[in-house]
Amino acid sequence: MDPDEHLLAEAEKIARALGRMFPGLCEVVLHDLRDPEHAIRLIENNLSGRTVGDPATELGLARLADPDYPDVLQNYANSFADGRPVKSTSVGIKNAEGDYIGALCLNMDVSTLSPVALALASLVATDPTLGEATPETLRTRNRRELREVVETTAAERSTTPRALPRDAKRQLVRRLHADGYFESHNAAQTIADLLGISRASVYTYTK
Repeated sequence: MDPDEHLLAEAEKIARALGRMFPGLCEVVLHDLRDPEHAIRLIENNLSGRTVGDPATELGLARLADPDYPDVLQNYANSFADGRPVKSTSVGIKNAEGDYIGALCLNMDVSTLSPVALALASLVATDPTLGEATPETLRTRNRRELREVVETTAAERSTTPRALPRDAKRQLVRRLHADGYFESHNAAQTIADLLGISRASVYTYTK
């Protein structure tokens, strides 16, 4: 078999596989640039309405005119004849001599995806102005996190939790209360043990 023909025959396998992987969504076209007037050799998952034997596109002709034309043009905006928006990728196929003999093109119909993208964007959108006054964390603080905060606060003062001054302990307890640590099981007793104070003092400090 002619080497160029062998390359294009192998490319047909790839075109069919790609098209059948994305049915109804992505058109895959194999162009034989050796015959630009009848360049379309195969269309899998036809979305553009073209047929086998139709001529090469402007991009295909540009490749024929310039051997240094980019091998791959990826994710560029395009459109079908009826105006539907398309995301396209074109891969040039060169023979052993470095001449373009074909192109494998993927045309994804994004008209069906745009409404979905908009719907998803609306679904996950949040109002950044809400929750600023009272930040909310939708989880319960655990004992390990509680211990880390207490020990870190003491370390910042180069001391131990039990050696913290009374005012510092009061401020720390109020901070833990505001940050939701009291929602965890036995939080007040854990704080009392860490700071070396009574449980009653812990509740007093929160007021």
